[in-house]
Amino acid sequence: MPERPTNPSTDARPSSGAGAGVTPSEVVLEDERSPMGVGGADAGILAIGAITAEVPGTRRRFGQGLSVGAWIAIGWMVFIVGIAVLAKIGLLTWGDPQNSIAACARKGPFANDGSASGHLLGCDSNGRDMVARLALGGWTSLLVSTGAIGVGFLVGGGFGIIAGYFGGKIDTFLTGTFNVMLSVPAIIFALALVAFLQAQATGQSSGKTALPDVVILIIAIGVVSIPLVGRIARASALSWAQREFVLAARAQGAKNGRVMIRELLPNVAPALFSIALLGIAIAIVAEGTLAILGVGVKPPTPSWGNIIAIDRGELFTSPHITFEPSLLIFLTVLALNFLGDVVRSRFDVREAGI
Repeated sequence: MPERPTNPSTDARPSSGAGAGVTPSEVVLEDERSPMGVGGADAGILAIGAITAEVPGTRRRFGQGLSVGAWIAIGWMVFIVGIAVLAKIGLLTWGDPQNSIAACARKGPFANDGSASGHLLGCDSNGRDMVARLALGGWTSLLVSTGAIGVGFLVGGGFGIIAGYFGGKIDTFLTGTFNVMLSVPAIIFALALVAFLQAQATGQSSGKTALPDVVILIIAIGVVSIPLVGRIARASALSWAQREFVLAARAQGAKNGRVMIRELLPNVAPALFSIALLGIAIAIVAEGTLAILGVGVKPPTPSWGNIIAIDRGELFTSPHITFEPSLLIFLTVLALNFLGDVVRSRFDVREAGI
């Protein structure tokens, strides 16, 4: 059998060790000779393995990297929501929020008349238990704020994505509308909307049911939040509208609605979610402000805002009545702001990694 001609450039390689002693130029020569590339079929297996192999420790678990402050904020929100839900469904055993006890009126931890026996946080000016009213008031305040931000994000977020996706005249018109709405002071805008909606509700015939105060506040605060949410959604949509996967979807003939829902919305949602937490906090303060101005939730339904509004005249004699709901508003707004910053920073890290 004739001997195979030797090639010094290839036969000089050691036989032991994968690729031992191979120079870059020899790899190129080997790749040119073999249609399967370096290493033949094994290289394809190695390439697939390199793609599918998962680097240990790269998968982020839920809660990984959260600070102690973040866990405290989460715990506080779970506590507040849980207490509010229990109060709404009637499982709390701390008294009836509408039951008046004359003996404990205006009494509390900081009242001049002393504390009320059997009432942990005292009673309001009508002798109603503060724990029960604060718990049920939390449900009302959270319902109004969450519902209002839901309206704002549904309408404002939708129009913002449309403006950022289409651009041109549509973007100019929608952005101009947002700017006009933002030019009106938010509290004046909300007051006007509440007054208009209440007039419409009371002007209905007796055969129809008037809008509840909670629904009116949700609509009013939600409309006020539309332009701010719309601008944020538009800015985020603009940054994603020209990405390769969006252009590829449009090139494949996908309809605009599908591209906005399937491609843009999942990428815009993280930014909106971080703003949503801040928006809920602002809406809680707005509900309290409107209540103090006399256009909030009407008694006997309690909310943190109208508890402050009803007994703000008792600030010097029974400060606990206004101090306790104010403290709850402060801690809840602080927790929501902190969680909003955490969500935003975590999503910013993920996007930077891409």
